[in-house]
Order: sequence, then C-alpha cells, then structure tokens
Amino acid sequence: MKYSNGSLTPSQTVAELDKYIIGQDDAKRAVAIAMRNRWRRQQVADNLRDEIMPNNIILIGPTGVGKTEIARRLAKLSNAPFIKVEASKFTEVGYVGRDVESMIRDLTDIAVNMVSSEKKEEVQEKAAELAEERILDILIPPVKKPIVKQADVVDEVNDEVEVENETFQNEKTREWMKQKLKKGEMDEKLIEFDANAPQIGVSVMGPMGMDDMGMNIQDIVSSMMPKKKKKRKTTIEKARKLILQEEAEKLIDMEAVQTEAIRRVQETGMVFIDEIDKVAGGGSDSRGPDVSREGVQRDLLPIVEGSTVNTKYGAVKTDHILFIASGAFHISKPSDLIPELQGRFPIRVELKSLTEEDFIKILTIPENALLKQYAALLKTEGVDVSFSEESISEVARTAAYVNEEVENIGARRLHTILTTLLEDILFDLPDKMDSKEIYIDKNLVNSKLDAIVKDRDLSKYIL
Repeated sequence: MKYSNGSLTPSQTVAELDKYIIGQDDAKRAVAIAMRNRWRRQQVADNLRDEIMPNNIILIGPTGVGKTEIARRLAKLSNAPFIKVEASKFTEVGYVGRDVESMIRDLTDIAVNMVSSEKKEEVQEKAAELAEERILDILIPPVKKPIVKQADVVDEVNDEVEVENETFQNEKTREWMKQKLKKGEMDEKLIEFDANAPQIGVSVMGPMGMDDMGMNIQDIVSSMMPKKKKKRKTTIEKARKLILQEEAEKLIDMEAVQTEAIRRVQETGMVFIDEIDKVAGGGSDSRGPDVSREGVQRDLLPIVEGSTVNTKYGAVKTDHILFIASGAFHISKPSDLIPELQGRFPIRVELKSLTEEDFIKILTIPENALLKQYAALLKTEGVDVSFSEESISEVARTAAYVNEEVENIGARRLHTILTTLLEDILFDLPDKMDSKEIYIDKNLVNSKLDAIVKDRDLSKYIL
C-alpha cells in the first residue's frame, strides 16, 4: 500500500514495517517519527517551514539486520523518491571516481521516471483510444476526398455521392474491425507501422569527478532534431503496446513532469548512504590508500547540510532531503566522522544482532518470508513443500550458530542455509522427482547440514 505525503501516523508506519522486518523496534520508531515530521512540516506556516530541517539518522549495526530494508520499505510506504548509495563508491573531487553530487542527480532521474509513470497511468485510457485509432488507420485507411478541379465541376455531385457512400462503408467496416480488436480476435495478425527509432546515447566526459558533464547528447539535441521513425512489423498485440506507449508520451507535459519531480525530490526525497563507516577515519584499519576518506566526508557535508545541485532537469536544493546513513562500525565508530558531519546526523539508532528466535520469525512471519518464497518457487513445478516446526527451529539454530562461529552476516545466513538444504530438491525436481508433496523435517535438516556445520573450515566456504 502507498501513502502520499507521509500521511501515516508513526504507529501505522511501524505496523507496516513489522510486516517485512522482524524486531529493531528502536530503528522503526526513529524512522517513523522522521517520516511523520516531514508531513508535519508541510502543514506549518510558510515563514517557518523553510527553517525546519529534517532529523537525519545514522543506523548502527552489523550486516544483515535490516538497515537497508527499513529505508527501502519506508520509501515505498511514503511513495517518495529514494536512492541507496554506498559511501565507499565515492571519491573526493579531483580523484577518479564518482563525486557525491551524483547521488542527487540519480535521485532526480528516479523522481522524473516515477512522476512520468504516474502521468502515463492517468492518460492510459485516452492513449489506448488513440492507439486503437492508429491501428485501425493502418488496417483500414480512411477515405480521402478527391480534389475537384474547375474543369470537372460537372462531375462534382457524382463524385461527392460516391465518396459519401465509400465513407459510410468505410466507417461500418472500421466499427466492425474495432469490435474485433477490442475482443482480441486480431491480436495474432501481423501489422507494419512506423515506430520511434530507439535513441542511441553518446556520453560527453567532462573533467575528472564532474559527473554532470557526462550527459547524454540526445537530451541536448532532442528538442532540435525530429524523432526518427523506423518501420516495424509485428503482431497487433505487440504493436498496440508500443503505439500506446508513444501516444501516452505525447499526452504528458514533460516540463510539468520535471517540475513536479524536482519538487518531490526537494520535499520528500530520501537518500540512504550505506557503508558510511568505510569513509570514517580512525581505527586499526587506517593503513592503505586514504586519499578520500575525510575528503568524501567534506564533500558530503554541503549536500547533507543543504546546497544546490545542478541536474539536467534544473537546480535541486537538498536542504529538506532526508538522509539516512548506516554502517556496521566494527573498526571505526560514529565519533570518527568529522564533527560537522556528525552534527548533521543527530539521531543515532543501534540495531541489535539477530537471535535464533528472530530467525524463526524471519523464516515464517513476514509477507515475503523466505519459506514462502521457496514454497512459491516449488509450486511452479506443481509441488507443495512444507516444513515442520522442528525443522524451522533447526534451520534457525544452525544459522545462529554459524553466524557466531564463522562471521555474523545476519539474516543473509538464512539464504545460504536454505540453499544448501534444498539444493538436491531444486536440482532433481524437474527430472527425477514424481512426488507432489515434499515434507522437510528435522532429520533431513540435520543430515544435510551437520557435516558442514561441524567442519569449521568447510563452513567458511559453504555457509
């Protein structure tokens, strides 16, 4: 379900997050309040609204405990432009690599696509009618009235009567054909039509680190150059989709789309900066190339603080974009970030490591639970798979044990455990297995995983 403008109350937001994420109540409460505050800000008088800054958040916790999932689900709930970036991918301006402003340009691209899709949905009905008329024009070209010259005035009346009869027959045939099209009776018929030729982009590279110079030439010259057409021959069913897309694009005002996209980015945009601990200084891992750790932080500062970033759609102000940063902070700690950047992330939330009980819930409760996913996959082969409670507990116990003994990768360990457990079934099912029901019990789990779990060297490579 999508909600606009952060209209959920904090408790409703937490309830929605609970459907997909187990535990981490503190983090859910923090992001729910931050989201509601964005809606509250919209209700404040204009003279004070611009003064209210978002409370950016740092989520601290090991990998696989739900940091990214919380931010991703939050963006879906609020129907806000959202982008996830890794801080370690950026370099200080002047070095080879991406500069931090590119995250805002990418976010704006996402917002434009989002608004464009919504506008196309609004005009789908009208676009479908126009697409149908274009297909009918190809199948039954409309009757053209002949041009009557002065010398032929004597025959003009006869010509007009003939044209009227032809037009009447043409309209009857078009109406009959239209009904067949609506019923899908013509879907497999081949049709040739003029389609927009795909645009080939050519990148223009600017100075090192200046991503905005890498714009597509097509964006610059498209307004001056007419769109090229290409003859295509395909079924009416496929042609209808292509023509509908073209007609929908003609009906929407791209300038209005871009204006709305920029407004959404500025008012409701969300940027999730993962691995922020990788650009923090300090810690025993400070050896090696350190060209841009602090440099990246200093480049991030004006973006998070509030500045104007030039994009191909126009200038975007970042003052009210919500930034959520996350990191494991195993080696470094939040206080190793430069003080100015720390001050721009006033809310700190520590996410807890997942326990065996959490793993049981993760396997069974969420709407996208792993066991439900595997059941759906096997159902495509006509097989029902079920797990006993003891087998689920054993999978959870194994995941918790391996995380503790080898390396803690959180809930991602469940993926590796289940893949190993079901490997033979998934491989043999299409060819060798005739059973329509598969029951996974504790004994099967133990027989599949015991040897690997006990051999610590082997578990490092397999689990």
